[in-house]
Amino acid sequence: MFTGIITHRGIIISRTSTFLIFSIPSNRSNSSNPSPKLKKGSSIAVNGVCLTITDSQENTFHVDVMDETWKKTALETLDKDSLVNLELPMQIGSRFEGHIVQGHVDGVAHVISIKKEGNSRFITFKSDKKLTRFMVPKGSVAVDGISLTLISVKDVTFSVGIIPYTLSHTNMAHVKVGTYCNIEVDIIAKYIEKLLRARSR
Repeated sequence: MFTGIITHRGIIISRTSTFLIFSIPSNRSNSSNPSPKLKKGSSIAVNGVCLTITDSQENTFHVDVMDETWKKTALETLDKDSLVNLELPMQIGSRFEGHIVQGHVDGVAHVISIKKEGNSRFITFKSDKKLTRFMVPKGSVAVDGISLTLISVKDVTFSVGIIPYTLSHTNMAHVKVGTYCNIEVDIIAKYIEKLLRARSR
């Protein structure tokens, strides 16, 4: 399980049809968190997608990617040198600061508007009803693995606010109109819908 609190950023240094290789550069954005100790077989969230580390060396790691993952996530839109958000699984006893994020992407959405509001950004995404039906204003959503608060939700669009810290510590500073992002809706909302459907039968 993850929390949507991004601890590191990585860069794709190699990509094929079956795997990705990332580096975790030592820079300002990672200065408060030294490079994590990555182990083979461990999970890691890459832009919100839970993947298994198949090999790791100092500051680099490999993951295998199935066809289903390419098809159902926005990973297919990334190229070499693309910046990605990284989060290691939550550990027992650690602080729970975001919301419940499984790393199981429910779909993708693309940016249709970016507006500056003071020192922050107001970003609007276009999705579809199969995702927005699980969203409510002031609720939580994971966008490329980042735990964010929903500001507004309409039929097929939703908006979030990005504060300066998030801009400088995630890939949100690099998104533009047309960028596709991975979306994971609140798992609690999905369970509630299933239970209500079962009761109505």
